[in-house]
Amino acid sequence: MVDGSNQGNGPPTSEQAAEEAEIQGRLGLARDAEEARKALLSRPRFSLRLQIFLGNALAFFIAIAIAIALVASFHRMEGKIRFLEIVNDYVVEVEQARRFEKNFFLYGTNLSDAQDNVFKAESILSRNAEELAAIMGLGWREQMLPNLRRYEDLLERLGQQQQSGQELSKPQRAKLAGQVRTQGQQMVSAALSLLSKEKAALTEVVTRSRQLLFYSVGLLLLCMALNAYLLGSRMLSSINRFGHYTHRIASGDFTPLTPTKRYRDEFTELALAINSMIQELENREAVLVQSHKMRAVGTLTAGVAHELNNPMNNITLTAHMLEEDYKDLDDQERLEMIEDVVAEAGRAKKIISNLLDFARESGSQLEPLDLPELLRETITLASNQIKLSGIKIDFQSSGNLPRVHGDSQQLRQVFLNLILNAIDASSKGGKIQVLVLPADEPNYLAVKVIDEGTGIPAHILPSIFDPFFTTKGKGKGTGLGLSVSQGIVAKHGGRIMVSSHESQGTTFTVVLPVTTIPAELGAKK
Repeated sequence: MVDGSNQGNGPPTSEQAAEEAEIQGRLGLARDAEEARKALLSRPRFSLRLQIFLGNALAFFIAIAIAIALVASFHRMEGKIRFLEIVNDYVVEVEQARRFEKNFFLYGTNLSDAQDNVFKAESILSRNAEELAAIMGLGWREQMLPNLRRYEDLLERLGQQQQSGQELSKPQRAKLAGQVRTQGQQMVSAALSLLSKEKAALTEVVTRSRQLLFYSVGLLLLCMALNAYLLGSRMLSSINRFGHYTHRIASGDFTPLTPTKRYRDEFTELALAINSMIQELENREAVLVQSHKMRAVGTLTAGVAHELNNPMNNITLTAHMLEEDYKDLDDQERLEMIEDVVAEAGRAKKIISNLLDFARESGSQLEPLDLPELLRETITLASNQIKLSGIKIDFQSSGNLPRVHGDSQQLRQVFLNLILNAIDASSKGGKIQVLVLPADEPNYLAVKVIDEGTGIPAHILPSIFDPFFTTKGKGKGTGLGLSVSQGIVAKHGGRIMVSSHESQGTTFTVVLPVTTIPAELGAKK
């Protein structure tokens, strides 16, 4: 018994080798994906959320430190201001006592008023003893009270002498007056010196507070800016990296993502998800490729069989009729039947030619082309169909357009096919617009063919570029025109797009890259 399996040690067949290679390739991709997953997860974690939290915490602690420093500074300023108020009140009372002292020595009056002011000055010091001690320490008494009390004692002696009625000799009176004046001046000078010193201290505190505010706010802003820069750089670099990954995957490179940093974060989960997606895409792509292969074979077979069936049937029927009725037919009828056979054979040849154009890559003669002029020539080629259909062609072109690099014959075939399709879709007396203008993206030109026909239904719009797909009536199209046109445009580095709405018309847009080769050099080639 013999079956189809490979028994023994014979060499494997090509199908088995291909299958084995495919299995090994899938196993290798699975191993690469697993190794990438382990590498991504093995790094220490430092998430974006943690970085945001640490940055905000640092800014918060800096702000707290600034607030504490400013509160302490304001507290010192308040103490200085309060001290200045106390000393100022004290100086006012002392200076008032000095004025009454002068009146006493000049006119013998106001001695009691001077004593009252001295008492008020001493009361100010007594009431604010705690605040003065908090600011100046316990030594404030030695600085202010002795002078005040000596001055008070001298005024009391003058009062006692005035009450006793004793007259002092002129030298004694002058001596006592000099002591009073000297003590009063020393008392005022000491108070003013203290006041001036505290004003300078207050000015220094205000200056330091202002500097602290400016420097601390600058430090806070610097920390926030640095944190924002580091966080933004980290996020943007990851986003740019993943953007590169998506372009790589879109181009067909399904290599798993591997670690690029020393730590993992939220983007690691995204990388794992993308790796999982890549594996699923590879599996689905393998299934899809096989499915498309089978579908393409079926479509081509069915299309060729269907399109060739009609002309071959006509040729067969006409040949049988000619064979059976040959003797009964005159020369004109025989000639007509032969012409029918030739026409149907030409139709079959055209179908096969279109199929070959679609299936094979033919050589191209590339040269710099004047696109508006090429379109004018193409419209001229279709002038007979345009006249018969009663369609009006509106051709418009922007001035001073650069040239495109391409094969004139192939591009003329593309544009002729689009114009003829627009004519077929338009009603008699309709209008077709052909526009040549710069494309939305730089270094590209766009050709738009716009008709006002019935439009293409949305459910069949994705299929119009499929081979042998057509919406035309039986015998009016092979369904290869747009497929061939799409292949030609792709070989020229461009693309063809369509937008259509039912009962509103259809717009085909062909986008082609411009050339940097001068027209003279292209002609020499």
